[in-house]
Amino acid sequence: MKQKIKRLSAFQIADITLVTILSVLILAPVLNIFSSSFASTRALAEGNFIFFPKEVTLDNYSAVFHDSTIWHAYFISVSKTILGVITHVFFCSMVAFGLSKRDLRFRNVYTVMGVITLFFSGGMIPTYLLMKKLGLLNNFLVYILPQLFSYYDVVILMNFFRQIPGSLEESASIDGAGVWRVFLQIAMPLSKPALATIALFNGVYQWNDFMTAKLYMTDTTLYPVQMKLYEIIVQQQAASMNTIGNVALQTTSKGIQLATIVVTTVPILIIYPLLQKHFVSGMMLGAVKE
Repeated sequence: MKQKIKRLSAFQIADITLVTILSVLILAPVLNIFSSSFASTRALAEGNFIFFPKEVTLDNYSAVFHDSTIWHAYFISVSKTILGVITHVFFCSMVAFGLSKRDLRFRNVYTVMGVITLFFSGGMIPTYLLMKKLGLLNNFLVYILPQLFSYYDVVILMNFFRQIPGSLEESASIDGAGVWRVFLQIAMPLSKPALATIALFNGVYQWNDFMTAKLYMTDTTLYPVQMKLYEIIVQQQAASMNTIGNVALQTTSKGIQLATIVVTTVPILIIYPLLQKHFVSGMMLGAVKE
């Protein structure tokens, strides 16, 4: 029996073509940045390559990690990201679990207050004055406390908690489980896809955030790696040699910038595949109502 060959429809061919073009448009700049980060000063100055520089060097990365405090900055970034994600997910989960109960008193009032935060903020100067009043300037907690709550994440988690059958919670209550036990041992485990999605979003924000340090930090020992690398770029721009043909070629500020992009992106690229399974489930679950 001849094997039937499935013919692609015109829509499928157009869809595959469009996805391929978009993939190339996305991957090409990423590969260009990665390869350019290994290019020498002369190769970057000439700029006559896309993916394969004529001269390959590690001087750009050596300049990035030359500062001995860079590893301390990495520790600060990892610490604030891990602690920030855990506290953010837990706090938003508590609020979402409470708001998911229709018999909660003043539930509509809390909902309106949450929606207001989606459209309005206090502004940069009032927020700075608030951080100063709370004693959070040059304080590690400034990375954690202001990021505890996000009503957008609360709404996502509320939709998941509402899908938990009420009979399951009732049976747990009959067996003597209190609210905290139902929340920690039933609601949280059943909402792993949503929690992973929120953790990924918040983790990316925490890792890439340097404005918090720029606004509220003057103590360099509390700088995250993004702020530290920003300092390196500024210092390199002031001290680098941009001319070609010197006996001792130094790395250009462009090479430093490309290396910093790669250094700050690699941790996210490593973590994302680990959470991708839950992330996809979290985005799809609840999108279709049977």
